[in-house]
Amino acid sequence: MTKTIVVKIGTSSLTQPETGQLALSTIATLTETLCHLRQQGNRVILVSSGAVGVGCARLGLTERPKAIALKQAVAAVGQGRLMRIYDDLFTTLQQPIAQVLLTRSDLVQRSRYLNVYNTFKELLGLGVIPVVNENDTVAVDELKFGDNDTLSALVASLVEADWLFLLTDVDRLYSADPRSVPDAQPISLVNNIKELAQLQVQTGGQGSQWGTGGMVTKISAARIAIAAGVRTVITQGRFPRNLEKILQGEPLGTHFQPQPEPTSARKRWIAYGLVPAGKLYLDPGAIAAISQAGKSLLAAGIKAVEGEFDTQDAVQLCDTNGNEIARGLVNYSSDELQKICGRHSREIPEILGYVGADTVVHRDNLVLT
Repeated sequence: MTKTIVVKIGTSSLTQPETGQLALSTIATLTETLCHLRQQGNRVILVSSGAVGVGCARLGLTERPKAIALKQAVAAVGQGRLMRIYDDLFTTLQQPIAQVLLTRSDLVQRSRYLNVYNTFKELLGLGVIPVVNENDTVAVDELKFGDNDTLSALVASLVEADWLFLLTDVDRLYSADPRSVPDAQPISLVNNIKELAQLQVQTGGQGSQWGTGGMVTKISAARIAIAAGVRTVITQGRFPRNLEKILQGEPLGTHFQPQPEPTSARKRWIAYGLVPAGKLYLDPGAIAAISQAGKSLLAAGIKAVEGEFDTQDAVQLCDTNGNEIARGLVNYSSDELQKICGRHSREIPEILGYVGADTVVHRDNLVLT
């Protein structure tokens, strides 16, 4: 049966750790594997890091730049070179590819979000393998995905993929870092989001000196993907042929079981496509109402408001300790909410001087995270 497969490969797998030079044998094997998956009728998307790393090698830089302007300049040098290599390898196997560069703002606006979806749909319909990266050359910090793990999960969610593979420098997830804890236990299967929350505590550290990710970002990406019904696998990037073995049922890597009932595309956009502009801290009664009873959020349940935002902006809904419970689109600005938080809905017209919405976040615009 035809599947939609998103494969993300990180800088640590694409480059030699000592020099930052490209690991050409890995890239060539990955190319062959993806072409083989395409020949079997699958729809394939590659999310590839490496532009900054390749740019550093090209310019003779010995470490990843920290200044945003320099990083963007280096990415501009590296992205063209990276695509040239991919195009040469895929062309040898008669497989057309397309470059797709995205910024977070492409997913923030609903119209642009749908436009990105339509572009992917057309490319996949034409038998093309899109090669996706964050548009580092123009992205600004506030609107960055942060890492390509998040980007790949959002792409997998957008196209409603069947599989998301996160290729990294370890063979699977462990109970602790196996490089420093010899008896760390391998984790083969994560069944649900609650298990993910427990794993979040046990994983730490950044990626390699050339990359931006780490295991924490991969678990966050898995959370996004499985909420969209996408089966997610963390496995070793040095052995791309393992992708086919996993699809054939071999127990390799760490698998994250998708949610049996995925959230709707619009709610996924609210939860993960938008960048939250503020936080609302809720009392226990409001948390129970939205998380257990499926109700809307009312002003009476809000203890405090953080940040500056307008009507219809996305906000995080948190408990009093700051733990995120949900996200949603607000019916009031932060200034208005400062005045009405903790008050009954019937008092709102008198406090604000006009009749507003009964709810602060309507349940149709609210997603548990």
